Amino acid sequence: MTTPHTSGERARDVIGRYIGDLVYGANDGIITTFAIVAGVAGAALSARVVVILGVANLLADGFSMAASNVLAIRSRAAVDRHNGGEEGDAVEEVRPLRHGAATFGAFVVAGSVPLLAYLLPAPPQHRFTLTVVLTLLTLFVVGAARTLVTRGRPLRDGLEMLAIGALAAAVAWGVGRFLAVTTGHVG
Repeated sequence: MTTPHTSGERARDVIGRYIGDLVYGANDGIITTFAIVAGVAGAALSARVVVILGVANLLADGFSMAASNVLAIRSRAAVDRHNGGEEGDAVEEVRPLRHGAATFGAFVVAGSVPLLAYLLPAPPQHRFTLTVVLTLLTLFVVGAARTLVTRGRPLRDGLEMLAIGALAAAVAWGVGRFLAVTTGHVG
């Protein structure tokens, strides 16, 4: 006799189907938006430039990632069919548009975090520091949260995502700073 699933188990199953899309979208959203903020801060450009480039990135890159995810899923399904498999053999191939939507949503929601210090009233001299703290915290939380589905170790998985994001951010800030200095545009 089977027992009915609790709503928590059902939610975990649904999230489990989309966990790759959610982590991929959130990670890339946080890192690419923070890279823009770090690059602009490294180049000592205005807060207005941060917001314009950040929002443009959120929408354009988020859409691009979602569309690419849909196309990748459809391509895998086509290869499976070509190799004699049935369409929908793997869970990922069942609903590519939903997977794309999960990627886009995670990208935009998580990717908005690095812009918060520039959208909310914060002292200009503290904006980048606040952005760094919020971004690193969000990277850790997203990395740790995936263990709710994967049953991994929250501290290890959170630190893994944090380290990858911090490295990308350092590269972006360094490139922005280097280009600002070499072109004579240091603010």
